[in-house]
Amino acid sequence: MGQELESKSVLLTGASSGIGAATAIALGEAGARLGLLARRLGRLGEVGEAATAAGAPEVELFQCDLADLDAAQRSAKAAEQHFGGVDVLINNAGMPKRRSVQDLTMADLDLTMDVNFRAPMAMTMALLPAMLERGSGTIVNVSSLGGRLPVKNEPAYCASKAAMCGFTESMAADLYGTGVEVRLILPGAIDTEIWDQPDNDDPFFKDQMESPTLVAKGIVDAIRGDSIEHYLPDLSSVVAFKNSDLEGFISGMADMAADQ
Repeated sequence: MGQELESKSVLLTGASSGIGAATAIALGEAGARLGLLARRLGRLGEVGEAATAAGAPEVELFQCDLADLDAAQRSAKAAEQHFGGVDVLINNAGMPKRRSVQDLTMADLDLTMDVNFRAPMAMTMALLPAMLERGSGTIVNVSSLGGRLPVKNEPAYCASKAAMCGFTESMAADLYGTGVEVRLILPGAIDTEIWDQPDNDDPFFKDQMESPTLVAKGIVDAIRGDSIEHYLPDLSSVVAFKNSDLEGFISGMADMAADQ
């Protein structure tokens, strides 16, 4: 199980900043051929140059707004055609939606689910048939600790990331033994632009954050390794506590918010 990345074709979404940009460089260091996808073509070009300097033998840029699900599928198929097949799909792109449930609209929920959940699934479904036909491939879904834990003022985001967790786990069961492997990445609080987006409430979490390079290294290690689930950093003990006492976890979060 697992696969090395040298000369493998990798399609990475959300590649223009944060975890995506750091992962592009880590994949370049591993010798992967890269398809980098994001909305901001200028920023994407800068990341592509950095990935090339790190060692990527080939970098192709794909500009796409993943809120457009048809465009997401077209981009996935374009990458497949360009590389003659995609060995690894990394669904990393995501958007915040920090807004209390009292203030959410259905438009907020739909957009968050489209970008964070439906677009990754659209790209997965576009590339999965060819992976199954050749009996190899890896699908990496970057969810969030918020997919396992409730976070105050983030029901839309947590719902989208929980959906990513559920789909990934069931997909892993369906694909077991086919040669197509699945990885679920669960980053904690990572120092990226997601915390500073307009039209969002202030974040509940305000403590020290981890570097995107920690997650990037973890993604590369996950592709090479055998395990499905990867907490980066390892906060699985917090999830275990929540599962053991949900009422206590939620009341504690409410108390912390009141003290801020």
